[in-house]
Amino acid sequence: MPEALSRNYDLTGPEAALAAEKGLVSATWHQTPIPRKHLKELMQRSDGPALRDTAIWLVALVLSAFGGYWFWGTWACVPFFFVYGLLYGTASNARWHETGHGTAFKTRWMNDAVYQVASFMTLFEPHVWRWSHARHHTDTIVVGRDPEIVEPRPPRLGKMLLSLIGIPQTLGTLRSLLRHAAGRATAQELDFIPASELPKVYFTARIWLAILAATTALALYLGTWLPLMFIGLPTLYGAWLSYLFGVSQHVGLAEDTLDHRSNCRTIRMNPVLRFLYLNMNYHLEHHMFPMVPYHALPQLHEAIKHDCPPPYPSLLQAYREILPTLWKQRKDPAYFVRRPPPVGTCMPDDAGQPVAQA
Repeated sequence: MPEALSRNYDLTGPEAALAAEKGLVSATWHQTPIPRKHLKELMQRSDGPALRDTAIWLVALVLSAFGGYWFWGTWACVPFFFVYGLLYGTASNARWHETGHGTAFKTRWMNDAVYQVASFMTLFEPHVWRWSHARHHTDTIVVGRDPEIVEPRPPRLGKMLLSLIGIPQTLGTLRSLLRHAAGRATAQELDFIPASELPKVYFTARIWLAILAATTALALYLGTWLPLMFIGLPTLYGAWLSYLFGVSQHVGLAEDTLDHRSNCRTIRMNPVLRFLYLNMNYHLEHHMFPMVPYHALPQLHEAIKHDCPPPYPSLLQAYREILPTLWKQRKDPAYFVRRPPPVGTCMPDDAGQPVAQA
């Protein structure tokens, strides 16, 4: 692989300065024009949809957990823990994300409560990821600035396979919890977390470690894996769909652009997947207008689709593009997918400048 094609994705590396020189830091992104009144309607927050979806999620969690407990020790528990894992290890990710934006509920404490619970379930430290995700939206897939680039180029295919069962992320979080519990943060974390938030980071890490240690101690005392099947292990055995969702958002698309139409995918999904994912399959729309609540993203899609590349018809179709792209990027990290825009719209060229499409 040519050395010139290798890039440093660290937030404290040379790419951060290059991004600033290119005008990519905290820059102005393309937004499809929407009538102000309509956008205001789309941005309206409401407790109703999130209360309904959260209630369904929690009831389904309890029922699947009870089924797993009742049939524990037999093969009949497997389908219950399969469902429980998806609700715990995948659905919690979407709920962490939406409540982190503060748009899922209108009532602030409801957002905060679900955010804390869902963050623990998906093992995303809440005070770290709140600021990490803010940077992700400010400098989306800008190398040297975005701490949430799922897969750098060239891709690490072995690590990606392990990520299907959550191993790299879980081990990384455990190391991070131990470091934060000791009152230490990395240079990269200090790049996006305000100093005033660090005491909260350290305190939360100590609480989480205490919960995980107590669950492990209970499992050892009872001589059964059952407690860990409810807390801890679901982050591993239920993470596969969450990871597939995450890869589909940006992987294989453009880096260092100021147009979300070039680096985000919108994918059509069935109602079950949309419920688990809280409509984040409308990912281009979410990045272009992040303050629109998840329940209004289908309407936002209709309002801006004339100015955007066509959505992928399914998650499977998206992966028919992603997998060959990852394979090509092993030898050619500069390769990426260029999304076809509608005729007559403007998309950025390699220098990030808008070019009208004939």
